[in-house]
Amino acid sequence: MKLIVNPSRSEWAKELQRPIQKTKEIEKIVKPIMRKVKRMGDKALKKFALEYDHVQIKTLLVSAEEVQKAKSLVDPDLQAAILQAKENIETFHAAQATPDLVMETMEGVTCMRRSVPIQRVGLYVPGGTAPLFSTVLMLGIPANLAGCDEIILCTPPDKEGNIHPAILFTADLIGIDKIVKAGGAQAVAALTFGTESVPKVDKIFGPGNQYVTAAKQLATKNGVAIDMPAGPSEVLVYADSSAVPAFVAADLLSQAEHGVDSQVVLVASSEKIAKKVQEEIEEQLGKLPRKEIAKKALEHSVIVVMPKQEKAIELINDYAPEHLIICVENEDEVVSQIVNAGSVFIGNFTPESAGDYASGTNHTLPTYGYARNYSGVSLDSFLKKITYQKITEKGIKNLGPTIEKMAEAEHLDAHKRAVSIRLKYLKDKK
Repeated sequence: MKLIVNPSRSEWAKELQRPIQKTKEIEKIVKPIMRKVKRMGDKALKKFALEYDHVQIKTLLVSAEEVQKAKSLVDPDLQAAILQAKENIETFHAAQATPDLVMETMEGVTCMRRSVPIQRVGLYVPGGTAPLFSTVLMLGIPANLAGCDEIILCTPPDKEGNIHPAILFTADLIGIDKIVKAGGAQAVAALTFGTESVPKVDKIFGPGNQYVTAAKQLATKNGVAIDMPAGPSEVLVYADSSAVPAFVAADLLSQAEHGVDSQVVLVASSEKIAKKVQEEIEEQLGKLPRKEIAKKALEHSVIVVMPKQEKAIELINDYAPEHLIICVENEDEVVSQIVNAGSVFIGNFTPESAGDYASGTNHTLPTYGYARNYSGVSLDSFLKKITYQKITEKGIKNLGPTIEKMAEAEHLDAHKRAVSIRLKYLKDKK
């Protein structure tokens, strides 16, 4: 990892630049895929499965028999771990529910706000180099709690045409029964336009590679919402002398192994801490099965030495990391000043992987600096907030003149008349 000592603010953007996403080039590949799926439906999905996943798919939808078979292939210890994670995620997300808001803003004028589930949602679950069954929990559980009518899960098959057993076990556990053997941009296209087997959805969720991300952004131009723009995974660790270097190195490597385009950043309070962490990275890297992927990610990752805490906090907020780990002595003071981060992990015994799997928070988070203006997935992501108002005769008498005056000032006579006609009716009724 590149080491930089106390860079000036003008250097931050350049030194912490994320891997460049060639959006235009990617869109040139993705747009024809989207068009073909829109035009050819299931036939296109099967064609792309052969082209990209190297498998001939006969039936796109996973059968009940396949689900039952997969359940028997999942190790009992893993099943128990998934059940524990499910319980924690359900507990935390259920607590996010808010009651209907009903209040009288003035006599005779009642305003209300209600949470209403999005009817049809599509969940994209990556299945390439690492089948992310944990994402099924992170997306499926809040979708269920919100009360979405239809939940469709898309995930790529392996070269035998099968879905990873842990993905099927987890989907079945939370009641998702429409599972599509499709990955990549073509899966997003199917959820956007609908095919013979895949219903068109109202909103698409889930992480993915640059092609999936580009497809999701194109989906928004076709009347479908998405959870957030999301790119390669990333973590920033802020560490001082109270941090355990071995823990810090392990956390950095846990993100580096996600993919060659992942980025990890260490902000250290001294060169001494930085060097200790570097030594630990060297030692631990060789033990990883995915070390070649991690090595490539480390090539565009960086260690920044920032002795002054206020400057370190400024840099963190400027970078806006997806995952932020804080291992410093005055952790509460630092945490209170963080305004841009997807999810924050506090203290030496809070690994980022806890949030990835089982603590209860959601792991679907904004990357690439989008934590400045997006939140991670939550129960609210699967809900719409609808407002209502009810005005009585007394209420329109009280509020009417205010509306009339404002409409008149904006030269919107029909707006004014909609009130005036009611006030006249009430006056004549006397």
